[in-house]
Amino acid sequence: MNELILEPRRTAVVVIDLQKGIVGFPGSPRTAQEVIANAAALLDAARHAGAQPILVHVGRSPDGGDGLQPACDQPMRVAGTLLPDWSELIPELNRQPNDIVILKRQWGAFYGTDLELQLRRRGLSTIVLCGIATEIGVESTARDAYERGFEQVFAEDAMTARSAEGHASAIASIFPRMGRVRSTAEIVAALQAGKEA
Repeated sequence: MNELILEPRRTAVVVIDLQKGIVGFPGSPRTAQEVIANAAALLDAARHAGAQPILVHVGRSPDGGDGLQPACDQPMRVAGTLLPDWSELIPELNRQPNDIVILKRQWGAFYGTDLELQLRRRGLSTIVLCGIATEIGVESTARDAYERGFEQVFAEDAMTARSAEGHASAIASIFPRMGRVRSTAEIVAALQAGKEA
């Protein structure tokens, strides 16, 4: 395993879907609270080191007309009307004025948003990725980032999935082919070391 070296001014910490309507769902192998604590630590380290925090959340129009509704065997439908604060970012992320906020309408954070524009114009070539759910929003965003040529670091202990198997599959089989899988502590240390370099 290669030593993790990060240049903060070229790095973004991208947090996926840590919002009020999603963090309440059960996750595995970690609880949402464990993911939130580690994501908050990554964001704090990013802000102190000069890296760019990017907070991604998913939402839809009041009539739901802009949401995907494909014919599929296991539809991900939300029963009833969404609560007004369903898409709001959770306060534990400690949103700051210089954080970039991206609203998406599907799993991945690139399609139909200005995420790539924000990254490219700021010269950000490395993405630290975390959030909920590992095998849905995180993996979809990771695949798009890979195809766009971004370097990626996956904070394994700052994400959780709908099932332990789904998480393990992404961590073992998908993410190592697109980037480097590391712990929150390793990423925080690399950001701190990059600031001091």
